[in-house]
Amino acid sequence: MRNITFLAICVLSFTLSFSNATAAPAVEVLGKDYEFPNKIEGLPAKLSDFKGLEINSFITSDNVMLSYWEAGKGKPLVFIPGWSANGAEYVNVLFLLSKHYHVYVLDPRNQGFSQRVDFGTRISRFSMDLKEFTDHLGLKSADYCGWSMGAAVLWGYIDLFGTKAIRKAVFVDEPISIYSHADWSEQERLDAGGMTTSPERMIALFTAGVPTNSLIVDTKPLERFMAKDSPYFVNSESFASEFIKNDPKFLAMVLFDHATNDWRDVIRHKINVPTAIFSGEYSNNLPSQRWMKSVIPDATLYAYTKTEQGDHFLMFKNPIKFTSDLRTFLDR
Repeated sequence: MRNITFLAICVLSFTLSFSNATAAPAVEVLGKDYEFPNKIEGLPAKLSDFKGLEINSFITSDNVMLSYWEAGKGKPLVFIPGWSANGAEYVNVLFLLSKHYHVYVLDPRNQGFSQRVDFGTRISRFSMDLKEFTDHLGLKSADYCGWSMGAAVLWGYIDLFGTKAIRKAVFVDEPISIYSHADWSEQERLDAGGMTTSPERMIALFTAGVPTNSLIVDTKPLERFMAKDSPYFVNSESFASEFIKNDPKFLAMVLFDHATNDWRDVIRHKINVPTAIFSGEYSNNLPSQRWMKSVIPDATLYAYTKTEQGDHFLMFKNPIKFTSDLRTFLDR
């Protein structure tokens, strides 16, 4: 758990450092360099090898400081992390894509270096945060990639603001409705991706480790997270855990709202831009991602095999393939 005093210092430091909206090199913001545990050809051996990586922040309309990571030049590409995630976990993805795009990763409120607050903890506000982030950057059009809960934030953005400012959309392995309704058929559950019959039990498992079983909550994401079976994943997770400690109390606040949203109407009726969907054989979400492809015009599904690390964390476990596939989709 994050030390509250340390958190307060971080928030104050970010607010003071970035009050004039000038980005700062990541090593300066973090206060030290970082050496990655695995040496991988084509990727930085230490953080200072990643030239041009910056961390910045802005203040939302409800007075919350949100941080973001950025690197590269060119067409803008915006990543929205999943629940509990942050820009540090994208370090490999950022490095590979920054050679071709101006890449941004937003730390959602209560995650990463963004401020911890007990208000605005619902997906609609996170979607508004995304809108205000792009306004802060002055982006008129960009490509967007939402992973896990980040996909839901992007669906909420589309529901509220449409797709006028979205050139292409990318969704990575997010259930369309986490909550599985008791009156659904099994096919409806598979199409929606329902992964729990009890949001409360899911929250207890994810935030406090309270035991449950796979009939109540799909535990595959936790199992695959614990399988540190990729040197890329070990590097990015080690880097993130060195500098960022989440507070489960704040993380839990958004989860019930997140779990009980059903986005099928948005996906059926409101996504009208070229769309890529990523999932894999290790993920129980794959059937719902196939349904999504079937109802979105001009959608492409990338279904990774188990040997390609096709699980909920595929973009971090296999960043070489993911960034290559993503570039193919964005540039075609």
